[in-house]
Amino acid sequence: MNPSRNWARAMPPGPDARVKITEAYAEHVARDAYLWAWPLVNMYTRRLFFATIKEMAYAGPLPQAPLNTFGMLTDYIAPEQRSVACPNQDVVYGAGYAALDISPVVVQVPDFETRFWVYQIVDLRTDAFAQIGKMYGTTPGFYVLAGPDWQGEVPKGITRVFRCTTNTAFVGPRVFQDDTSEDKKAIQAVLQHVVMYPLSEYDGTLKRIEWQKLPRKPGVAGGVRETQWVFPEKFFDELAAVLTDAPPLPGEEARYAQVLAVLAAAKSNPALKQRMIEAAKEAEQTLVGPLFEFRNFGIQLPDNWCTVANGAEFGTDYLTRTAVAKSNILVNAPTQAKYFYQDLDKEGGRLNGSNRYQVTFAKDQTPPVHGFWSLTLYSQYHFFVPNEINRYSVGTKSKDLKRNPDGSLTIFVQAESPPEAERANWLPAPIGEDFSLFLRAYWPGTAIADGSWTPPPVTPLPLST
Repeated sequence: MNPSRNWARAMPPGPDARVKITEAYAEHVARDAYLWAWPLVNMYTRRLFFATIKEMAYAGPLPQAPLNTFGMLTDYIAPEQRSVACPNQDVVYGAGYAALDISPVVVQVPDFETRFWVYQIVDLRTDAFAQIGKMYGTTPGFYVLAGPDWQGEVPKGITRVFRCTTNTAFVGPRVFQDDTSEDKKAIQAVLQHVVMYPLSEYDGTLKRIEWQKLPRKPGVAGGVRETQWVFPEKFFDELAAVLTDAPPLPGEEARYAQVLAVLAAAKSNPALKQRMIEAAKEAEQTLVGPLFEFRNFGIQLPDNWCTVANGAEFGTDYLTRTAVAKSNILVNAPTQAKYFYQDLDKEGGRLNGSNRYQVTFAKDQTPPVHGFWSLTLYSQYHFFVPNEINRYSVGTKSKDLKRNPDGSLTIFVQAESPPEAERANWLPAPIGEDFSLFLRAYWPGTAIADGSWTPPPVTPLPLST
């Protein structure tokens, strides 16, 4: 018998702080950290921005609210917003950040009746930690989100407490709305009761905010790309605080200790710090940047579609977490929604508005969902493309889609207006520019969940003559 198997050698808690850290080693650690911590820094920087907001208001096209509250839209998100890439125009959004180190928050759930709804609630890692939505059978009431260290008393009347492992959380209600003027009017009453506030303000009554009456002020000009939230030059100035907010997951202790040792060494060594910044810049270009393109990550599916199976449940899947954060941050958990991404046509050509395409769902083969589905077109920068009919997606919300005689459904994706008979099914593309398609399936059915259903091909068509 080997006696060494009967005892565990005591190991130090982390790197020996007395050893010299070379520039090459610091560069290696910095490059690795930039990849896996990019989403955390992204979320933390957004929280810092929300911490500067003093009152609920619309800033340009988007609502803004102080920490521990959120703001609600009252219609689809505007095409010109640049805060978050790949939004949809199927729901009315809300958005806000919870600073759970300051206070737990109460999230109100009104009675949505038959309308589809879900509250996306994720931690600093963009992993979901609270299940609130129609797919969960959530009942109207008051729900508390608390941080990892909160030891307070739960007031009478609270339905449930959800515990977050980080002190930062994002809360984003999503309430389905169709394209009709009647539904846009009907949704307003319930939206007024979709509210979040600090636990100290809880009194057992359903609070109400008339979102349409919020003050309005100019927003920041957006450009064509998403607002930049992660800066290689500042990354390592923020990282220690970020890692404090998000303690290591099981198995990450050594990774954290390694990074923190390098950060400590860089405080008194400008050359080391500069080498790390250069590594971050290079990692942005060669590691993180390419993950913006959907075709460069995910589970590869037939006809050049791709998807992920662990949205908002990334754990230690660093590659997928960062890829999703870079290309379309703040996705829902798989029970809530499934996403399919497409940059290419059936033959492998890059989708481009110089060409014409069609996507045909066979009879009874539109996405099998309990909530809703949609096919959205985005520019090469993952935002809506202005077009003459102000249409950015089609799907469950579209009440005028026309079926083919055999019961199939064809969506025409092209820059020029199709013949009148096809116009109801037209998804406008940008003239002469690359674009991407994005298929959403909210509250996916079994065939989507188990992978037996995948989207049909994007088929190129002959150009009009």
